[in-house]
Amino acid sequence: MTYSSSIQSTWRLVAFIVWALSSTAVQGLFVLVNSRFRHTFPLVVHRGCGWLLNAKAKTSGEPRQNETVPTMFVANHTGYADITVMGTLLKANFVAKAEIKRWPIYGWCARLSNCLFVDRRPRFALQQTEEIRERLRNGNNLIMFPEGTSSDGNRVLPFYSSLFAAADTELDGEQIYVQPVSIAYTELDGLPLGRHLRPLVAWYGDMDIATHLWELIGLGKLGVEVVYHDPVRLKDFESRKALADYCHAVIAAGLSKSLTGHEQPVIYPPEPGRKSKWIPPITPTQTTAPES
Repeated sequence: MTYSSSIQSTWRLVAFIVWALSSTAVQGLFVLVNSRFRHTFPLVVHRGCGWLLNAKAKTSGEPRQNETVPTMFVANHTGYADITVMGTLLKANFVAKAEIKRWPIYGWCARLSNCLFVDRRPRFALQQTEEIRERLRNGNNLIMFPEGTSSDGNRVLPFYSSLFAAADTELDGEQIYVQPVSIAYTELDGLPLGRHLRPLVAWYGDMDIATHLWELIGLGKLGVEVVYHDPVRLKDFESRKALADYCHAVIAAGLSKSLTGHEQPVIYPPEPGRKSKWIPPITPTQTTAPES
């Protein structure tokens, strides 16, 4: 059974290209004249992409933004569609691995939205942390995916605590906030998107990005649940590792609730010797569109 339409993929791809070219020209003008709109226009860009992707987000909780002290939003990562979803909801800069610059469409979106590209190899850890701190000192909210890679959308992979090092940043004597966010893809055309169909949206493993993107933009209406959990600060924890563990536990519980509909316990602090439940990855569903 196929779920993606080649007709929809075609017109949406053309629309994406037109939107990319026109948006790049507008943002370039804003940057050239140093307009304040250069900071807000990326939100418009992402919302246009969200409309083309036909992704409808249902949110709960309150995002901590438009405050004097900036926020680091940390979220689970299912795939590049997360960039569109989060980009339509938050006025914030993404922190992403450098390879994303070369991705079709989404690399362009990331560059246009003032994304901070970092090299996550250990020898660059101090440099990337200082770059993140600098963005925060400038008052920018940031969006991070601390798994370091994308999952199959059914679980939350372990977090890299090194990305939480910048949580000690202070602005005007007040420490910045960290807000966990859980993202779950739950519906396709109003019907439940079960774990065996979630690879229609999730991009992971050795999936070819061009093929996956072509099929993704040919899908119908995507339902996404985004939950903003209570913000916290590093000073409330013993270490950045403890902060990372807490955020992981909260996000894992939030994802599980969105996918199952049942309240899930937040397991924090981790029990001694406890290992997180491992869910085997799902083999990507064949979604090749029929010939039109």
